Amino acid sequence: MAMGRGSACAWVLLLCFFVLHSEIARAATYKVGGLGGWTFNTAGWPKGKRFRAGDTLVFNYSPSAHNVVAVNSPGYNGCTAPRGAKVYQSGKDQIRLARGQNYFICSFPGHCQSGMKIAINAV
Repeated sequence: MAMGRGSACAWVLLLCFFVLHSEIARAATYKVGGLGGWTFNTAGWPKGKRFRAGDTLVFNYSPSAHNVVAVNSPGYNGCTAPRGAKVYQSGKDQIRLARGQNYFICSFPGHCQSGMKIAINAV
């Protein structure tokens, strides 16, 4: 039985849907800092975890005391938020990881320097 061009396209689209769906289904959600939430000395929290692009980080914190800023490598290393950096302030922020390095700091004075920053490599 010969397969028409339309049938072949339908099968390819169906296969793509299942592959995409399985990638989404594998995405994990992580509470940054565990039970303590996003706070001081969380820089080591990612150690031992395997992150994937599409995983979600949940940052729980008091918005009157902290924030979350997505930064680049120099911003992470220097504890500075570059101009135009995305600042999260809800206290219950959910951020999807991009493939590669992802850096986050708290930009309140002295907080990043006290270990309120994380660097995550998502594969």
